[in-house]
Amino acid sequence: MSEQPVADRSVRLAWAADTDAIGAVQARAWTASYAPLLPAALLADVDAPTFAAAWREAVTRPPSARHRVLVALEAGRVVGFAATAPSEDPDTQPGDGEVVAFHVDPAALGEGHGSRLLAAVADTLRADGFTRARIWLVVGDDALRGFLEPAGWAPDTAHRTLDLTGDGTATLRQVRLHTSLAEDES
Repeated sequence: MSEQPVADRSVRLAWAADTDAIGAVQARAWTASYAPLLPAALLADVDAPTFAAAWREAVTRPPSARHRVLVALEAGRVVGFAATAPSEDPDTQPGDGEVVAFHVDPAALGEGHGSRLLAAVADTLRADGFTRARIWLVVGDDALRGFLEPAGWAPDTAHRTLDLTGDGTATLRQVRLHTSLAEDES
């Protein structure tokens, strides 16, 4: 009896056992991506166990069947993740899904994990009945924007400002990108 080959690099739905690794990837990705954009005091509060606890809840008790967390794996190790959900924006249409998180471990960038993860996100949103996807990007996150735009994502007119401290002393501006989830007709 021979063993079946196992993909060295893949994407699948997240399991509860993945959530510590997801939290660690998010902490590393936030520190790398947002260091120039956030006050040092806020970056110092980035905490992998806190992120992991939130992701454990999202994976084990999602608010609906259309809330999903995906992980990108390399040799069984989590190197990226994404979360999808119905869009909750005020101008949402019934077919609008949202990518609420999309991060690849900085040490694994440029190895194809983001592309595999993005394809799986589109497939997951389509399978959940969405016809358009949205994602909010931090203004200044040029790496993620530079990755998404060639993949067919484009800005729409939506923008918002997040008050990170509740007192206006630390804010982040975001822009929304969108893409059609229609299958290519080729």
